[in-house]
Amino acid sequence: MEKKVVILGTLDTKGQEFKYIKDIIESTGMQTIVINAGVKGQPFFEPDISNQDVALAGGVSLEELIAKNHRGEAIDVMMRGAAKIVTELYQKGQIAGIISLGGTAGTTIGTHAMQALPVGVPKLMVSTVASGDTRPYVGVKDITMMYSVVDISGINSLSRQILANAAFAIAGMAKGEPPKAEEEKPLIAATMFGVTTPCVNKAREYLEEHGYEVLVFHATGTGGRAMESLIEAGFIKGVLDITITEWCDELVGGILSAGPHRLEAAGKKGIPQVVSTGALDMVNFGPMDTVPEKFRNRKLYKHNPTVTLMRTTVEENKELGKIICSKLNAAQGPTALFLPLKGVSAIDVEGAAFYGPEEDKALFNELRQGIDRNKVELIEMDTDINDPQFAVAMAKKLISMLEGGN
Repeated sequence: MEKKVVILGTLDTKGQEFKYIKDIIESTGMQTIVINAGVKGQPFFEPDISNQDVALAGGVSLEELIAKNHRGEAIDVMMRGAAKIVTELYQKGQIAGIISLGGTAGTTIGTHAMQALPVGVPKLMVSTVASGDTRPYVGVKDITMMYSVVDISGINSLSRQILANAAFAIAGMAKGEPPKAEEEKPLIAATMFGVTTPCVNKAREYLEEHGYEVLVFHATGTGGRAMESLIEAGFIKGVLDITITEWCDELVGGILSAGPHRLEAAGKKGIPQVVSTGALDMVNFGPMDTVPEKFRNRKLYKHNPTVTLMRTTVEENKELGKIICSKLNAAQGPTALFLPLKGVSAIDVEGAAFYGPEEDKALFNELRQGIDRNKVELIEMDTDINDPQFAVAMAKKLISMLEGGN
């Protein structure tokens, strides 16, 4: 069965625009499947999958939705229904890519359905909100957001070009076949921050030299969630979780939290994981003037014009130690925890801005006391985290676990 491009959106309010991109996509030789997620009005043209079908897939009849006349509930139902339908189409092997257009409501429905599809399936959202905070829409999936510049309201001299670009883009992505790798290698997930980059790069190089492919995730909240999502999906064979700084933001209230389930996926999946305490010396905020007033008297460091770091305290490090122990002690697979006794980041070494022997001591003591030695191997090294010896030791340990050694 030939795969097709899914066009998802509200054909009652933006039907002219959807017909325009449909015609362009089909002019490239691609076939389409049009899904109508509008609720009240009549579609501008006949879809392949009706709004009645979408509503029912979301658990409510269209008539009931219209009778309730509640915009928020209607969007929720159409989100669920659209996601269910595109998932079923994907499972049948019918989706080559998906595109949607919209304002806030259309973007919410379209990207929710896109998030239901696996990484790698082309996803393009043309949106009036694409130049703002897109995290709620993109999540941890590879969704391409294109700013519409003007509102999606008719075909004019500007929207004509922008929508055509979007249509040609999704058609090109849907037709494209990525070059095949010379060989399939086991995938390792690693976490990195600027202050742990030398460590991660050295460990990555060592793993690659020994036949592994390493996916490095930037520990910015979204990065941690993306990694955990891929672990849950079964893509990852082993984890080198060097940089768990996202827990600082979750605990203290920084801007780069990955949520309360960070450090759980590998343990639940039972895959080997080697963990360290990378960048647990810092909480992340935006520019200096955005740091909450209650933290203004804390030790702050201007990392760059858009990022301000705050040193974690002794008490916060004790609490971080307890959290890490609870997560790692629950692991179902081989787990090792490495402690770099001379500093957990590039700026937590003697003479640097966040050098904090008392804070680190509190963290390490909590980990020593709380780790279940029957489940987690605890390895201490008298180096800082970016020492090449420390990086190679972690890489070697992970390879040993993957190959069934001690």
